[in-house]
Parts: sequence; structure tokens; C-alpha cells
Amino acid sequence: MNAEALALAPTNLLVGGEWRPAKAGSVMDVYDPATTEVLAHVADGTVEDAVAAVDAAADAGPEWAATPPRVRAEVLRRAFTLMTERAELLATLIVLENGKALPDARNEVAYAAEFFRWYAEEAVRAAGSLATAPAGANRILVLRQPVGVCVLVTPWNFPAAMATRKIAPALAAGCSMVLKPASDTPLTALSIGAILSEAGVPDGVVNVVPSRRSGAVVSAMLHDPRVRKLSFTGSTEVGRVLLREASDRVVNTSMELGGNAPFIVLDDADVEAAVAGAMIAKMRNGGEACTAANRFYVHRRVAGEFSKGLAAAMDALVVGPGLEPGTQVGPLINQAAVVKVRELVESAVDDGARPLTVGGSVDRRGWFYQPTVLGDVDPSSSILQEEIFGPVAPIVVFDDLDEAVRLANDTEYGLVSYVYTGNLAHGLRVSEGLEAGMIGLNRGVVSDPAAPFGGVKQSGIGREGGHDGLLDYLESKYVAVQW
Repeated sequence: MNAEALALAPTNLLVGGEWRPAKAGSVMDVYDPATTEVLAHVADGTVEDAVAAVDAAADAGPEWAATPPRVRAEVLRRAFTLMTERAELLATLIVLENGKALPDARNEVAYAAEFFRWYAEEAVRAAGSLATAPAGANRILVLRQPVGVCVLVTPWNFPAAMATRKIAPALAAGCSMVLKPASDTPLTALSIGAILSEAGVPDGVVNVVPSRRSGAVVSAMLHDPRVRKLSFTGSTEVGRVLLREASDRVVNTSMELGGNAPFIVLDDADVEAAVAGAMIAKMRNGGEACTAANRFYVHRRVAGEFSKGLAAAMDALVVGPGLEPGTQVGPLINQAAVVKVRELVESAVDDGARPLTVGGSVDRRGWFYQPTVLGDVDPSSSILQEEIFGPVAPIVVFDDLDEAVRLANDTEYGLVSYVYTGNLAHGLRVSEGLEAGMIGLNRGVVSDPAAPFGGVKQSGIGREGGHDGLLDYLESKYVAVQW
């Protein structure tokens, strides 16, 4: 299956419907995080390649925009079918280049494919509106039109889902695009590009340009006057840089940036359910997710029971290569990720935190880190100030509801928050008070293709998913008309 999955993945750039090497002939290595071995050599795109991709998108854009919505919908539906048929191969490919456990990768492929199905249904619903002006002098006609050429920049942690969450609404809206995937995980994105071509997406409408020259390549596209939209998922630090770049030409932007999600357990919560939800919220993709629960705030009355339960559940997880039977937690993406997680844990322990699990680095080949729970974490500890992006759960005890909300909001981020309670009124009160774009109320996962995904504060701008995600790729044109 490994060889078959790798054979599925193209290794050249997709530009104008052609699979071509980089202009400079350069390639980049793609690594298996479980073995640290090179999986493949992928074309390493240059600025010249990026401009060629924009050329192709600009040429193909008008015809795709004029394509009837139902036709675009059928193309998206075929992409869903093809992706579903090849789910096991795509999941294997994700494991090989990303490292996540195979069950997790299977879930990602299913989730990623759903964006094609959802936006196949939404493509025919990009409706405008007609109203009478309040003064009665004219009619207000609002048309929805595709924004134009889009640059889509995706991260490595969900190489399939982050691509389809952008590509699907852009296609449904009638936009053409250039996808720049993360350099750690380009094989999945290239495979999705191949599926889209097979599904009937016209040449040049979807272009895929992997590159380790990310800054230069994306900057060149943002400064091209034909590019009208940037959609980026990644760190807040990089998002700030891209916002500055986009401001040079006032490019329409959507940003899904960093998170520092609080997981709040009230004293009236079902502790067993809270532990189960915490395992989902924390350990999806091994903790390498912007939606991962990053800070656990637990009421003093249930802190002991919750901490014990979470530690036992984390200790029981099987760590190993993602394709090995029984593996529940794969490696982190690279050695730098392991070093960062280890340093954050060591700093928290130095501040007085108490390890409740075996935890720590794993003595084996590959970029592994053992799931870790920390108790007695100081509220000012550095581990609570930034994304851990790893399988570590720091627990802070609180005494009253207002304190929990204050601690949860004490961050520059506001992507998602989780709340567990047995009292709906308490849950809704806390949900209203939390500064986050999404709330998981007695749920450890919030992501859904039919729901608007996005954050507030420095966690982003705009929404992906749901009908809102389609609107992100449409411009509203107002026509004042009289009859």
C-alpha cells in the first residue's frame, strides 16, 4: 500500500493542466516523520513558476466563472466520489508525509472529501437579492460574482482538509486559483490536484505549486495585479507578514491563524464525558492542530478526578509509526517540533508543574513525543501562552465561573474554546463570555463542512465552511436600477 500510495502522488508542479518540473530544475525532499527517511523528491517551485501559475489561472478564470453553477457543482461532486474511492490510498499518503496515525488520517480524508460534496450543493446557491430602495426611487439589485484569481496557502497538519476547505468553495464560486501547499506535505495536495483534473476541472483553473521559497513565491503572487484573493491557514506570525504584503495592493484576505484553545470543565460536568471530550480535543492529529485544546481549566471540586482520568487515558495511548497496527499517536512533523514541545514542558516543570504521566521524548527513531499531562500548572507559565502543537495537556485549577472565563480569555488568540458542564444555562453563559469564533459545548470537536470555521482577535479574519465559506470567494455588486 505504501508504494501504491506514493505512486499515486505526482511530484511535479501542476500549472495550466500540465505536470512540469520547476523552471530551475530544483527539487525538495519530503520526509517520513516516523523514520526520518526521504519519501520523495518534489519539484521546488520558483517565483517564475508562481507567475506562470497565475498566468494560467488568469487565462482560465473567465471561462470557469461563466460556467453554469450546476456544471461546476457536478465537477465538485465527481471530485468527492473520486476522493472517497481513493480514501485508503490518500490516508496512507497522509500518514507517510505527515506522520499521523492511520485512523486519524482516514478521518481527515473523509472530512476533506465532504467539502467537495458540501460545496457541490452550495454552488447553485450563490444567490443575489432584489429589493426596493426605502425611498422608493429605485430597485436595489445585488449580484454575487466570483472574486477572481485566488492564492491559497495551506499548512502541513491537515494536508488534505486544509486544501479542500479552500479549493471547494473557490471552485463553487467560479474562481480560478494557485494552491501553495506546505513544503513538509506537498504530496497530498498534488494528489488532490490530480483528482480535480480527473473530475473535470478545466486546465489552469486549479494550479499547485509546492515550494520551499514560500515567502518569495507568495509575495510575487500577491503583488501580481491579477490576484484578487489570498486565503491563508497557518501561524499568526506568518499571517501578520502576509497581511502586510496583501495591503500593498489591498488584496482580499481570509486568515485562519493560530489558536490557544481553553478547555473548561465546570464543577457540574460529567467528568467521564469531559475526559472523553478532552482526548478528542487534545489528541486529534496528536495535538498538532490549531483547534487542539491547549489549556485545561478545571474546577477545584472535580480537578482531582478529571486529572486522574485524563492522565490514565493519555498514558494508555499507543505511540508508534502511523501505519503500524494499533498505533494511536504518530510522530510530530519534524525534530524542531519535538524540541519545542520538550522545552515548553521543561519550562512548565521548572515553574512548579507536576507530571502526571510518563511523558517525554521517545527513545526510538523518528520524531516522537509521549503524551503528557501536567498538573499544578502556574497560570502564568509559558506553556499556557503559546500553541503547544503536541500531545501535552497542562491543567490549571479554578474556583469560580468568572475566574475561568477571565483565564480563558487571557490570550491574544480566539479560535475555539471548549466547555463541559451539566447545566445548559451555565454553558451558554460561559459560551457568550468567551472570546472565540467557535465553541465546543460538551463536544470535543467543532469542525464541520456545513459550519462557519474561523476565529476572532489574532486567530483570523473571515470564515471557511458553511455558506459563509462560499461568500468569502464572492464579491457583491450593487446595481441601482429603475423601472
